[in-house]
Amino acid sequence: MNWRENFSNELKNFLRTDQFIFDAPMNEHTTFKIGGAADVLIFPSTIEEVIKILKIINENEIPLTILGNGSNVLVRDKGIRGAVIKFNGKFAKIKCVENRLIVGAGAKLKDVSNFAAENSLTGLEFAVGIPGSIGGAVYMNAGAYGGEMKNVISKVRAVSRSGDLTEFDSNALELDYRRSIFQLNGYAICEIELQLEKGNKDEIFSAMEDFTSRREKKQPLEYPSAGSTFKRPEGYFAGTLIDKTGLKGLRVGDAMVSTKHAGFVVNAGHATAEDVLKLIEEVKKRVYEAHGVILNPEVRIIGEK
Repeated sequence: MNWRENFSNELKNFLRTDQFIFDAPMNEHTTFKIGGAADVLIFPSTIEEVIKILKIINENEIPLTILGNGSNVLVRDKGIRGAVIKFNGKFAKIKCVENRLIVGAGAKLKDVSNFAAENSLTGLEFAVGIPGSIGGAVYMNAGAYGGEMKNVISKVRAVSRSGDLTEFDSNALELDYRRSIFQLNGYAICEIELQLEKGNKDEIFSAMEDFTSRREKKQPLEYPSAGSTFKRPEGYFAGTLIDKTGLKGLRVGDAMVSTKHAGFVVNAGHATAEDVLKLIEEVKKRVYEAHGVILNPEVRIIGEK
């Protein structure tokens, strides 16, 4: 019996068959619509399932990749070896307790922001347009319009690679610009507690509508992408530097620097991961030559080279 058969039999003991897919094409599970197949893609629905899955993966020494909504990643063309755990709508419960929200890692930020607004809670308006899950947003300490996840997180419950559940207080998360402790410790983020404040429902929705309108006008939402491609270099804006270098519309295959917002590399047709990576390197080279500034990708690049 090979590892797949053995792994499949173990998963069937506690997961439904629609909760895992072998040879899953990752272009169907990322917002970039790019990437080869993952050996196995798993969709847990409870923390207990995550614990069991991680224990099996650890005992069998299977390589592991953890994803949220697949919105800030580029999967390489050869795909991902081993197991991929994806937190999606099966792991998306949201509960309100006074001024706190307790949220499953798979909940989309837009849905969490709207839920907060419906409960007259302010502090999460900035996140309404970020195209990811809240688990991914914690992992990257996502931010927009002057807000960051670190300003609203009070606790995170996460599971270690060996299957141990740990609760992290906000001061243990090491949150910084597009950084968290989870990028170092490899824990699977399962549940997030947000501390918000009571506000005026109409004002909260008004701010969210404003942010949504600004995003729709400025960002290339008509094309698949992974969101902002580059981190903000200190003292600069990546998109402005790329625009000033005259790189809007620059292409490698079907990977293109957006003509609407230069900070985005988009999939303008049937781009491969190799197209995107070559374009990123070309943009980095030309911006450095023109401005002496080094750009670093914000997008997570994962999978087999």
